[in-house]
Amino acid sequence: MTFGFAPPPATDPVSRLGRMLEPAEWAAAGIPLLRNPREVVTGLHSRHLPTPSTAVVAVLDPEERLAASASFTRRGSSAADGWEFRNALLAQLRRVIPHDLRRRTPVRTAVLLYCREGESQWTEEDGAWMWGLRDACTLHGLRCGAYITLTRAGWQVLGEGRGGRRPHSASLRGRLGVGTATGDGVPAAVPHPRGEAREALRRSAAV
Repeated sequence: MTFGFAPPPATDPVSRLGRMLEPAEWAAAGIPLLRNPREVVTGLHSRHLPTPSTAVVAVLDPEERLAASASFTRRGSSAADGWEFRNALLAQLRRVIPHDLRRRTPVRTAVLLYCREGESQWTEEDGAWMWGLRDACTLHGLRCGAYITLTRAGWQVLGEGRGGRRPHSASLRGRLGVGTATGDGVPAAVPHPRGEAREALRRSAAV
């Protein structure tokens, strides 16, 4: 008998759609509620200054204090796949905090803040991030916590109906004093303060 690495999952559309969670599935998963989501969002935003396509994964202790966090940018226009997102999140978690796999019950919780363009309603990309977060938490011995989107409309904890207008996906532009619109009214692109990456998924900060 020989042992080796499992082959990558199928990349056909049907298989890819199986690696995302619908809002109803997420709501039924028993995701713990944040006691103070606004404080968590503003704290992560001020620490990582996310721009669109930036994901911020954070680990909170039982008192909802920040234990570790990391941010990275999704590059490219490939279809959203929860398996790829899981691998990216797991790599960041392993980099910033030891696993809790020896515990019978997880005591720390991982949450994900994703800054993106578009409307605040759930998208297939959100579903893939949810699937990836849940799986990464299982493999790192953490509780799966909230998934939060940051769009032009503000922030929203998907599946809970809680949100706010600030911060939003363009907050960094105002903070840097950069014009927020081009001549045709389209918001101007602002480079990430830590520089652009060439890789499809790349870390940009950690604590």
